[in-house]
Amino acid sequence: MNYWLMKSEPDVWSLNQQKQAGNKGAPWDGVRNYQAAKNLKSMKKGDQCFFYHSNIGKEIVGIVEVIKEHYLDKTDQSGRFVAVTVKFIKELEKPITLEEIKKNKQLSHLSLIKQSRLSVMPIDSKSWKILNKMGRI
Repeated sequence: MNYWLMKSEPDVWSLNQQKQAGNKGAPWDGVRNYQAAKNLKSMKKGDQCFFYHSNIGKEIVGIVEVIKEHYLDKTDQSGRFVAVTVKFIKELEKPITLEEIKKNKQLSHLSLIKQSRLSVMPIDSKSWKILNKMGRI
């Protein structure tokens, strides 16, 4: 299994909306960055992803799971970009702020810090465990 972090602006798509989508999940679409799209193509069914509220909040708020691997993004007229379908797994007991992540030296290598505009990024298993502990999971 691989681990990821997916960013969404909560006024566009929030963790609560993801939760309301239920077990059928919802498409993670609208990604137009080539590196983020490449990451979507690398996702496998069963992979776990942190759900990060960007712009408003700037914090990891939950976990979702990939339930359908990449397919053409219906919102992309060019036919170049893909989407995956994810379902809600859990809400973090304690959201993890970007500020807290930046303060942890063991997480300084994360794309979340180094490439702050990237919307879909891999998370190594060691960092996944550290972040789970920070989120009281």
